[in-house]
Amino acid sequence: MKSLSNMRLIKNIKKLIKKNRTNTDKSSNFVKIFSKQKPKIVAIGGGTGLSVLLRGLKQFTPNITAIVTVADDGGGSGKLREDLGMLPPGDIRSCILALAEMEPTMEKLFQYRFTEGSLKGQNFGNLFIASMNGISENFEEAVKKVSEVLAVTGKVIPVSLENITLYAKLENGSVIKGESNIPIKSLEQESPVDKVFIKPRESKAVKEAIIAIKEADLIVLGPGSLYTSIIPNILINSIAKGLIDTEATKVYIPNIMTQPGETDGYSVFNHVEGVIRHCKNISLDYIIVNSKKLSQKTVEKYKLEGASLVTLNKKGRERLEKLNIKVIEEELVEIKKDYIRHDTTRLAKILMDLARRKES
Repeated sequence: MKSLSNMRLIKNIKKLIKKNRTNTDKSSNFVKIFSKQKPKIVAIGGGTGLSVLLRGLKQFTPNITAIVTVADDGGGSGKLREDLGMLPPGDIRSCILALAEMEPTMEKLFQYRFTEGSLKGQNFGNLFIASMNGISENFEEAVKKVSEVLAVTGKVIPVSLENITLYAKLENGSVIKGESNIPIKSLEQESPVDKVFIKPRESKAVKEAIIAIKEADLIVLGPGSLYTSIIPNILINSIAKGLIDTEATKVYIPNIMTQPGETDGYSVFNHVEGVIRHCKNISLDYIIVNSKKLSQKTVEKYKLEGASLVTLNKKGRERLEKLNIKVIEEELVEIKKDYIRHDTTRLAKILMDLARRKES
Protein backbone atom coordinates (compact mmCIF):
# COMPACT_ATOMS: atom_id res chain seq x y z
CA MET A 1 0.00 0.00 0.00
CA LYS A 2 2.86 2.34 0.91
CA SER A 3 4.72 1.45 -2.32
CA LEU A 4 1.62 2.28 -4.37
CA SER A 5 1.32 5.59 -2.54
CA ASN A 6 4.97 6.40 -3.28
CA MET A 7 4.50 5.58 -6.99
CA ARG A 8 1.48 7.85 -7.23
CA LEU A 9 3.38 10.60 -5.48
CA ILE A 10 6.29 10.42 -7.93
CA LYS A 11 3.97 10.02 -10.97
CA ASN A 12 2.32 13.39 -10.31
CA ILE A 13 5.50 15.43 -9.79
CA LYS A 14 5.66 16.83 -13.34
CA LYS A 15 1.98 17.76 -13.25
CA LEU A 16 2.36 19.63 -9.95
CA ILE A 17 5.51 21.44 -11.04
CA LYS A 18 3.89 22.53 -14.31
CA LYS A 19 0.86 23.85 -12.42
CA ASN A 20 3.08 25.68 -9.94
CA ARG A 21 5.10 27.30 -12.75
CA THR A 22 1.88 28.46 -14.49
CA ASN A 23 0.62 30.11 -11.31
CA THR A 24 3.99 31.81 -10.88
CA ASP A 25 4.00 33.38 -14.33
CA LYS A 26 0.69 35.12 -13.60
CA SER A 27 2.13 37.10 -10.70
CA SER A 28 5.70 37.74 -11.95
CA ASN A 29 5.02 41.25 -13.33
CA PHE A 30 3.45 42.35 -10.05
CA VAL A 31 6.44 41.07 -8.10
CA LYS A 32 8.89 43.00 -10.32
CA ILE A 33 7.01 46.29 -9.80
CA PHE A 34 6.50 45.64 -6.08
CA SER A 35 10.17 44.77 -5.47
CA LYS A 36 11.49 48.14 -6.66
CA GLN A 37 9.81 49.88 -3.74
CA LYS A 38 11.10 47.63 -0.96
CA PRO A 39 14.36 47.55 1.05
CA LYS A 40 16.94 44.85 0.42
CA ILE A 41 17.29 42.41 3.28
CA VAL A 42 19.97 39.73 3.66
CA ALA A 43 19.43 36.94 6.19
CA ILE A 44 22.40 34.76 7.16
CA GLY A 45 22.20 31.41 8.96
CA GLY A 46 20.68 27.98 8.51
CA GLY A 47 18.36 25.45 10.04
CA THR A 48 14.83 26.00 11.31
CA GLY A 49 15.49 29.48 12.68
CA LEU A 50 16.35 31.00 9.31
CA SER A 51 13.42 29.38 7.50
CA VAL A 52 10.99 30.66 10.18
CA LEU A 53 12.31 34.20 9.69
CA LEU A 54 12.04 33.99 5.90
CA ARG A 55 8.36 32.98 6.05
CA GLY A 56 7.66 36.22 7.86
CA LEU A 57 9.82 38.48 5.70
CA LYS A 58 8.29 37.37 2.41
CA GLN A 59 4.95 38.84 3.57
CA PHE A 60 6.50 42.32 3.38
CA THR A 61 9.24 42.35 0.75
CA PRO A 62 10.39 40.28 -2.23
CA ASN A 63 13.92 41.69 -1.91
CA ILE A 64 15.23 38.93 0.32
CA THR A 65 18.52 37.07 0.00
CA ALA A 66 19.09 34.08 2.26
CA ILE A 67 22.75 33.12 2.63
CA VAL A 68 22.78 29.57 3.94
CA THR A 69 25.43 27.48 5.68
CA VAL A 70 26.76 24.37 3.92
CA ALA A 71 28.39 22.82 6.99
CA ASP A 72 25.51 20.45 7.77
CA ASP A 73 26.56 16.79 7.87
CA GLY A 74 23.73 15.05 9.72
CA GLY A 75 20.54 13.19 8.74
CA GLY A 76 19.49 12.77 5.12
CA SER A 77 21.63 15.74 4.03
CA GLY A 78 24.71 14.13 5.52
CA LYS A 79 24.00 10.86 3.71
CA LEU A 80 23.62 12.61 0.35
CA ARG A 81 26.78 14.57 1.05
CA GLU A 82 28.66 11.35 1.76
CA ASP A 83 27.13 9.22 -1.02
CA LEU A 84 27.08 11.77 -3.86
CA GLY A 85 29.88 14.12 -2.84
CA MET A 86 27.47 17.06 -3.06
CA LEU A 87 26.88 19.93 -0.67
CA PRO A 88 24.20 19.28 1.97
CA PRO A 89 20.74 20.29 0.67
CA GLY A 90 18.69 20.25 3.90
CA ASP A 91 19.02 23.86 5.09
CA ILE A 92 18.84 25.09 1.49
CA ARG A 93 15.61 23.12 0.98
CA SER A 94 14.03 24.59 4.13
CA CYS A 95 14.83 28.13 3.00
CA ILE A 96 13.57 27.56 -0.54
CA LEU A 97 10.27 26.19 0.78
CA ALA A 98 9.97 29.11 3.22
CA LEU A 99 10.25 31.60 0.33
CA ALA A 100 8.32 29.59 -2.27
CA GLU A 101 4.87 30.40 -3.58
CA MET A 102 3.28 26.99 -3.85
CA GLU A 103 0.08 25.08 -3.35
CA PRO A 104 -0.31 22.91 -0.21
CA THR A 105 0.04 19.68 -2.21
CA MET A 106 3.30 20.89 -3.71
CA GLU A 107 4.69 21.79 -0.30
CA LYS A 108 3.65 18.39 1.10
CA LEU A 109 5.48 16.74 -1.76
CA PHE A 110 8.73 18.59 -1.10
CA GLN A 111 8.48 17.86 2.63
CA TYR A 112 7.67 14.19 2.06
CA ARG A 113 10.00 11.70 3.75
CA PHE A 114 10.18 8.13 2.43
CA THR A 115 9.15 5.50 4.96
CA GLU A 116 10.50 2.27 3.44
CA GLY A 117 13.09 0.72 1.14
CA SER A 118 16.56 2.07 0.39
CA LEU A 119 15.21 5.64 0.46
CA LYS A 120 13.79 5.29 3.97
CA GLY A 121 14.38 8.48 5.94
CA GLN A 122 15.26 10.54 2.86
CA ASN A 123 13.37 13.74 2.09
CA PHE A 124 11.95 14.16 -1.41
CA GLY A 125 12.94 17.84 -1.53
CA ASN A 126 16.56 16.90 -0.81
CA LEU A 127 16.47 14.28 -3.58
CA PHE A 128 14.99 16.82 -5.99
CA ILE A 129 17.86 19.22 -5.26
CA ALA A 130 20.34 16.34 -5.61
CA SER A 131 18.85 15.48 -9.01
CA MET A 132 19.02 19.10 -10.13
CA ASN A 133 22.63 19.22 -8.93
CA GLY A 134 23.36 16.22 -11.15
CA ILE A 135 22.24 18.05 -14.30
CA SER A 136 23.71 21.46 -13.39
CA GLU A 137 27.19 22.92 -13.61
CA ASN A 138 27.43 23.34 -9.85
CA PHE A 139 25.38 23.47 -6.65
CA GLU A 140 24.74 27.20 -6.93
CA GLU A 141 23.17 26.77 -10.37
CA ALA A 142 21.10 23.82 -9.10
CA VAL A 143 19.70 25.94 -6.25
CA LYS A 144 18.79 28.71 -8.72
CA LYS A 145 16.95 26.26 -10.97
CA VAL A 146 15.02 24.73 -8.06
CA SER A 147 14.14 28.26 -6.89
CA GLU A 148 12.77 29.06 -10.35
CA VAL A 149 10.66 25.90 -10.43
CA LEU A 150 9.17 26.66 -7.00
CA ALA A 151 8.61 30.37 -7.60
CA VAL A 152 10.84 31.58 -4.79
CA THR A 153 10.45 35.15 -3.56
CA GLY A 154 13.96 36.58 -3.44
CA LYS A 155 17.09 34.43 -3.56
CA VAL A 156 18.55 31.48 -1.69
CA ILE A 157 22.34 31.23 -1.95
CA PRO A 158 24.72 28.63 -0.50
CA VAL A 159 27.43 30.55 1.33
CA SER A 160 30.16 28.56 -0.46
CA LEU A 161 30.58 25.86 -3.08
CA GLU A 162 33.44 24.24 -1.18
CA ASN A 163 33.14 21.06 0.85
CA ILE A 164 33.34 22.77 4.24
CA THR A 165 33.72 20.77 7.45
CA LEU A 166 32.96 22.39 10.79
CA TYR A 167 35.15 21.68 13.82
CA ALA A 168 34.76 22.69 17.46
CA LYS A 169 37.37 23.03 20.17
CA LEU A 170 35.82 22.31 23.57
CA GLU A 171 36.97 23.98 26.76
CA ASN A 172 38.65 20.72 27.82
CA GLY A 173 40.86 20.91 24.71
CA SER A 174 39.11 18.22 22.67
CA VAL A 175 38.60 18.92 18.97
CA ILE A 176 35.34 17.63 17.49
CA LYS A 177 34.90 17.09 13.75
CA GLY A 178 31.50 17.52 12.11
CA GLU A 179 28.55 19.84 12.73
CA SER A 180 26.22 17.08 13.96
CA ASN A 181 28.82 15.71 16.40
CA ILE A 182 29.52 18.98 18.22
CA PRO A 183 26.53 19.12 20.61
CA ILE A 184 26.64 15.36 21.18
CA LYS A 185 30.32 15.29 22.18
CA SER A 186 30.01 18.49 24.21
CA LEU A 187 27.31 16.86 26.33
CA GLU A 188 29.14 13.53 26.55
CA GLN A 189 32.34 15.19 27.72
CA GLU A 190 30.50 17.76 29.84
CA SER A 191 32.63 20.47 28.28
CA PRO A 192 31.24 23.63 26.60
CA VAL A 193 32.25 24.85 23.15
CA ASP A 194 35.24 27.21 23.29
CA LYS A 195 35.39 28.06 19.59
CA VAL A 196 34.56 26.65 16.18
CA PHE A 197 36.54 26.70 12.94
CA ILE A 198 36.22 25.39 9.39
CA LYS A 199 38.38 23.45 6.99
CA PRO A 200 39.45 24.46 4.44
CA ARG A 201 40.22 27.58 6.50
CA GLU A 202 40.53 29.72 3.38
CA SER A 203 37.17 28.69 1.92
CA LYS A 204 35.75 31.03 -0.72
CA ALA A 205 32.26 32.49 -0.57
CA VAL A 206 29.86 32.48 -3.50
CA LYS A 207 30.33 35.81 -5.32
CA GLU A 208 26.61 36.56 -5.31
CA ALA A 209 26.55 36.31 -1.50
CA ILE A 210 29.26 38.98 -1.22
CA ILE A 211 27.40 41.25 -3.65
CA ALA A 212 24.14 40.82 -1.71
CA ILE A 213 25.86 41.86 1.54
CA LYS A 214 27.39 44.91 -0.14
CA GLU A 215 24.05 46.06 -1.60
CA ALA A 216 21.87 45.30 1.45
CA ASP A 217 19.93 47.85 3.47
CA LEU A 218 19.59 45.42 6.39
CA ILE A 219 21.56 42.30 7.32
CA VAL A 220 20.18 39.80 9.82
CA LEU A 221 22.17 37.13 11.67
CA GLY A 222 19.90 34.46 13.09
CA PRO A 223 17.79 33.22 14.62
CA GLY A 224 19.40 29.81 14.66
CA SER A 225 22.05 27.66 16.29
CA LEU A 226 24.90 29.96 17.26
CA TYR A 227 27.89 27.69 16.60
CA THR A 228 26.47 25.37 13.93
CA SER A 229 24.18 27.60 11.81
CA ILE A 230 25.24 31.24 12.14
CA ILE A 231 28.97 31.33 12.90
CA PRO A 232 30.04 28.86 10.13
CA ASN A 233 29.02 31.51 7.59
CA ILE A 234 31.08 34.31 9.14
CA LEU A 235 34.14 32.08 9.41
CA ILE A 236 34.55 32.53 5.65
CA ASN A 237 36.93 35.47 5.35
CA SER A 238 35.18 37.27 2.49
CA ILE A 239 31.82 37.06 4.28
CA ALA A 240 33.37 38.41 7.49
CA LYS A 241 35.03 41.25 5.54
CA GLY A 242 31.75 42.04 3.81
CA LEU A 243 29.95 42.28 7.16
CA ILE A 244 32.66 44.53 8.58
CA ASP A 245 32.77 46.85 5.54
CA THR A 246 29.06 47.12 4.76
CA GLU A 247 27.07 50.26 5.53
CA ALA A 248 23.91 48.20 6.03
CA THR A 249 22.19 48.05 9.42
CA LYS A 250 23.23 44.81 11.15
CA VAL A 251 20.86 42.94 13.43
CA TYR A 252 21.41 39.84 15.53
CA ILE A 253 18.51 37.66 16.71
CA PRO A 254 19.52 35.07 19.31
CA ASN A 255 17.40 31.97 19.88
CA ILE A 256 14.66 32.16 22.49
CA MET A 257 15.93 29.03 24.24
CA THR A 258 19.42 27.69 24.87
CA GLN A 259 20.54 24.58 22.98
CA PRO A 260 21.90 21.56 24.85
CA GLY A 261 25.54 20.91 24.04
CA GLU A 262 25.90 24.22 22.26
CA THR A 263 24.75 27.22 24.31
CA ASP A 264 23.99 25.75 27.74
CA GLY A 265 23.47 28.53 30.28
CA TYR A 266 24.03 31.27 27.69
CA SER A 267 22.55 34.72 28.26
CA VAL A 268 21.75 37.19 25.47
CA PHE A 269 25.18 38.78 25.91
CA ASN A 270 26.94 35.39 25.76
CA HIS A 271 25.40 34.90 22.31
CA VAL A 272 26.64 38.30 21.13
CA GLU A 273 30.05 37.55 22.62
CA GLY A 274 30.17 34.31 20.60
CA VAL A 275 29.54 36.20 17.35
CA ILE A 276 32.15 38.88 18.10
CA ARG A 277 34.72 36.31 19.19
CA HIS A 278 34.52 34.67 15.77
CA CYS A 279 34.33 37.92 13.76
CA LYS A 280 36.35 40.36 15.85
CA ASN A 281 35.79 43.62 14.00
CA ILE A 282 32.07 43.21 13.34
CA SER A 283 29.83 45.95 14.70
CA LEU A 284 26.23 45.03 15.38
CA ASP A 285 23.64 47.83 15.44
CA TYR A 286 20.70 46.05 17.05
CA ILE A 287 19.84 42.91 18.94
CA ILE A 288 16.24 41.71 19.05
CA VAL A 289 15.34 39.97 22.29
CA ASN A 290 12.22 38.16 23.40
CA SER A 291 10.61 39.68 26.49
CA LYS A 292 7.65 37.33 26.83
CA LYS A 293 7.47 35.17 29.96
CA LEU A 294 6.86 31.48 29.45
CA SER A 295 4.35 29.37 31.32
CA GLN A 296 5.71 27.11 34.04
CA LYS A 297 4.54 24.10 32.05
CA THR A 298 6.61 25.18 29.01
CA VAL A 299 9.65 25.98 31.16
CA GLU A 300 9.52 22.54 32.79
CA LYS A 301 9.13 20.78 29.43
CA TYR A 302 12.23 22.45 28.02
CA LYS A 303 14.12 21.97 31.28
CA LEU A 304 13.68 18.21 30.88
CA GLU A 305 15.35 18.56 27.47
CA GLY A 306 18.23 20.56 28.99
CA ALA A 307 17.17 23.95 27.61
CA SER A 308 16.35 27.24 29.35
CA LEU A 309 15.15 30.71 28.42
CA VAL A 310 17.80 33.06 26.99
CA THR A 311 17.64 36.16 29.20
CA LEU A 312 19.15 39.63 29.37
CA ASN A 313 20.21 40.92 32.79
CA LYS A 314 21.36 44.38 33.91
CA LYS A 315 25.06 43.60 33.47
CA GLY A 316 24.41 42.27 29.97
CA ARG A 317 22.54 45.46 29.03
CA GLU A 318 25.43 47.59 30.23
CA ARG A 319 27.93 45.55 28.22
CA LEU A 320 25.78 45.79 25.08
CA GLU A 321 25.52 49.54 25.63
CA LYS A 322 29.31 49.82 25.72
CA LEU A 323 29.39 48.06 22.35
CA ASN A 324 26.82 50.56 20.99
CA ILE A 325 24.34 47.75 20.35
CA LYS A 326 20.74 48.88 20.78
CA VAL A 327 18.37 46.40 22.38
CA ILE A 328 14.86 45.87 20.99
CA GLU A 329 12.65 43.88 23.34
CA GLU A 330 9.34 42.44 22.16
CA GLU A 331 7.08 39.54 23.01
CA LEU A 332 8.22 37.22 20.23
CA VAL A 333 7.22 33.75 21.41
CA GLU A 334 4.92 31.59 19.34
CA ILE A 335 4.21 28.04 20.48
CA LYS A 336 3.23 25.44 17.89
CA LYS A 337 2.82 21.77 18.74
CA ASP A 338 4.53 22.42 22.09
CA TYR A 339 7.62 23.87 20.37
CA ILE A 340 8.77 27.45 20.88
CA ARG A 341 9.41 29.50 17.77
CA HIS A 342 9.79 33.20 17.03
CA ASP A 343 6.57 34.95 16.05
CA THR A 344 7.62 35.28 12.44
CA THR A 345 5.19 38.07 11.45
CA ARG A 346 5.98 40.26 14.44
CA LEU A 347 9.71 39.72 13.96
CA ALA A 348 9.47 40.59 10.27
CA LYS A 349 7.60 43.83 11.06
CA ILE A 350 10.39 44.92 13.42
CA LEU A 351 13.01 44.20 10.76
CA MET A 352 11.07 46.03 8.07
CA ASP A 353 10.83 49.06 10.35
CA LEU A 354 14.61 49.02 10.87
CA ALA A 355 15.20 48.66 7.12
CA ARG A 356 12.94 51.63 6.34
CA ARG A 357 14.78 53.74 8.92
CA LYS A 358 17.99 52.96 7.05
CA GLU A 359 16.42 53.98 3.74
CA SER A 360 15.19 57.31 5.12
